[in-house]
Amino acid sequence: MNKDLIKKLEEKLKERKIKLENELASFAKKDPKTPGDYDTAFPDAGPSQGSDEEAVKFATYDNTLPVEYALELRLAEVNKALDKTKEGVYGLCEKCGKEIDPKRLEAMPEAKSCVNCQK
Repeated sequence: MNKDLIKKLEEKLKERKIKLENELASFAKKDPKTPGDYDTAFPDAGPSQGSDEEAVKFATYDNTLPVEYALELRLAEVNKALDKTKEGVYGLCEKCGKEIDPKRLEAMPEAKSCVNCQK
C-alpha cells in the first residue's frame, strides 16, 4: 500500500482517537487500573430531592453505560489500527492476509478485514 496513503489514514485514526477520548471524557473518567477503560460516574444522590429527580438521574446513568461501552470498543479498534501502522501491517485483512481496499480504509480506517471476509 502507498506510504502516503498510510500516513494520511494514520492521521485520520489519530483524529478519531482524540474525538473518541474527548467524547468519553465528557461523561466518564479513565480507569487508572485498566488501560482503555473508562468509568461513568454514578450520580451523587445528594440530599433527598424527590423520587422523580432521583429516578431521572439513575435512568440517565443506566442509559450512559451502553454508550460508554460502544465508545470504548471503537477506541480499542482505533488504537489497534494505530498499532498496526507502527508494526507495518496496517491495511492487511486479519482473516485472509490480503490488502484491504484503500477505499474501504478511507471510509473506515480502523477496518480489520476486507469486504470479502467481512461478509
